[in-house]
Amino acid sequence: MTQKNSRPASLLRGKEGQNYLFPFVLVTSLFFMWGFAHALLDVLNAHFQEILSISKAKSALVQFSLYGGYFVMGIPAGLLIKRFGYKKGIIFGLLVFALGAFLFYPATLIKTFPPFLIALFVIACGLTCLETAANPYTTVLGPPASAARRINLAQSFNGLGWILGPLLGGMFVFSGGDPFTSLAKPYIGIGILVLLIAVLFIRTPLPQLKSEAGSVNASTGKSRYSDLLKHPLFLFAVIAQFFYVAGQTGIGSYFINYVVEVRPDISHLQASQILAFGGMGLFMAGRLTGSYLMKFFNPKKLLSIYAAVNVLLMVPVMMGWGLFSVVCLFSSYFFMSIMYPTIFALGINGLGNNVEKGSSVIVMAVAGGAVIPMIMGRIADLYTMSVGFAVPLICFAVILIFGLSKLKN
Repeated sequence: MTQKNSRPASLLRGKEGQNYLFPFVLVTSLFFMWGFAHALLDVLNAHFQEILSISKAKSALVQFSLYGGYFVMGIPAGLLIKRFGYKKGIIFGLLVFALGAFLFYPATLIKTFPPFLIALFVIACGLTCLETAANPYTTVLGPPASAARRINLAQSFNGLGWILGPLLGGMFVFSGGDPFTSLAKPYIGIGILVLLIAVLFIRTPLPQLKSEAGSVNASTGKSRYSDLLKHPLFLFAVIAQFFYVAGQTGIGSYFINYVVEVRPDISHLQASQILAFGGMGLFMAGRLTGSYLMKFFNPKKLLSIYAAVNVLLMVPVMMGWGLFSVVCLFSSYFFMSIMYPTIFALGINGLGNNVEKGSSVIVMAVAGGAVIPMIMGRIADLYTMSVGFAVPLICFAVILIFGLSKLKN
């Protein structure tokens, strides 16, 4: 075999030569599904403001319900996977995800805000199990040295979900007709697809990796969570992930609001298409290129560079300079692309038997997405949407500090 052909295989080879390509492909499908589910939120935010006549701050309860579910379910998901393994944790997460998606149908019949929030909360509980299992699982499907590259490659398909979410969501939600029943169609479709993926996981044997086999019967007492306090880089990774998800969710939540504010000639549907093709397209491209660049650059240094660029991009966004600011806003998605998986991989590296629990805590950190959009919405209601983007600027500054830090686990 030539060196050229051996490179991709080595990325997904175990110490004893096992080929993890198919398990990697199967688990990667999960990244697409939760990317799609998250991206739909950015359409829902603006839609609920219209059909329910609510403020920008109140519409942020959409994000609060979803990301709040991550916070509530984080530790239980870690315990579940620690006890029963990755495969059963993934199957359970898929079934809960499907249940939440199907709950959108009765919510559209009731036509009030709370049932939608409950459905999103249930979806979040399922997604928490998926992310707690899938993220660390990809990092051990090959050599430890390429863990960050592998998780960034898998997360690239998460980017594809982020593209199709606002695109298809915008087509259904802003297509006219009854504004409530239009919400049911994409979620019923998601529910059916998720059930099909669950059946595939049930029928497909997945390799039980050493890190999993060695931890399934380990103690699940609180002392193991306290052991995580001994890892400084992990602790900072939790903080950095909180601010990353806060910044990314804040940008996505008010992307459509921002575009139609600084460019009144652009409709909500056109803004959702800009988000899909411009922002999310660059997001996916950033993850694909980022995974490649990590062959040559230290992941932490690359993270620092991308965070610094996004700090700079938020300045013209805050100024509200028309089309130029819109371009800066969707360009930020390219540089956000590698942040979540890279922070995740750096945070759990070196945790040993506590990988599952560490993963669950980092997943809980996405609660930043529950808090920050409400703050941005409040600022927008009091001042302008442009001023609200000072919040993501601060978030990216925190990530820059994390990337520059010398801490280790």
